[in-house]
Amino acid sequence: MRFDVNLSILFTELPLLERPAAARAAGFGAVELWWPFPGPEPADREVDALLRALGDAGVHLAGLNFDAGDMAAGERGLLSRPDGSARFRANIDVAVGIAEATGCRVLNALYGNRVPGLDPHAQDDLAATNLGLAAEAARRCDATVVVEALNSSENPGYPLTSTDAALSVIDRVREQAGTGNVAFLADLYHLARMGEDPIAVIERHAAYFGHVQIADVPGRGRPGTGDLPFGDVFAALGASGYAGFVGLEYRPAGPSADSFGWLPTKENA
Repeated sequence: MRFDVNLSILFTELPLLERPAAARAAGFGAVELWWPFPGPEPADREVDALLRALGDAGVHLAGLNFDAGDMAAGERGLLSRPDGSARFRANIDVAVGIAEATGCRVLNALYGNRVPGLDPHAQDDLAATNLGLAAEAARRCDATVVVEALNSSENPGYPLTSTDAALSVIDRVREQAGTGNVAFLADLYHLARMGEDPIAVIERHAAYFGHVQIADVPGRGRPGTGDLPFGDVFAALGASGYAGFVGLEYRPAGPSADSFGWLPTKENA
């Protein structure tokens, strides 16, 4: 099992550019990030600084989110939003460029909240078009665009709240865009919060997985702080043939570096 650490939720006690080195010091050879810039098209110097921090630390960028809007204000993606579509499209080449420069092969496109008063089918049509554009651009560096389901308790406006809902979008885009590089981001925390059995999801749908993320339920803490049977989860992932990274996307209770004692192996490159 290969683990990476999400630097947008762990090591946040440090400035962003210091987090890759901290992850490396904690034994991780790979990291992932939500979109780390305030806008869709950061200045070259900002991108270069991030690339240097990753390179100097010697960590691989295993996953990167496209710009998802103002997450702190409750936005959860731009794909399906008419008021965010141009921003998403402006971000595509920037995100793919970072993936090209780092060898990142997973790009996460959050779907976007429902817009009150707007026909949801129109939003779904827009999302499918934008996902197709992103997938086509990602092909130039052999990257996969992943689609994620979120739990409705923390993300009340987000329409993809189940495995089936996400897979329906993926199937539509694969058929409509004629591309296979659209897959499922199986965030087992969100799925479990929605009442799904993570082991059943793995056993039934691992062929769709482009990436996996974990945190314990219900508090989104490190494994061992909640109810999920992570020994069984990891066994199921191993048996499924999933060969990608498992992203650690939990909230540490104290210093991030002290939260990894549960890991089955110290070296997670």
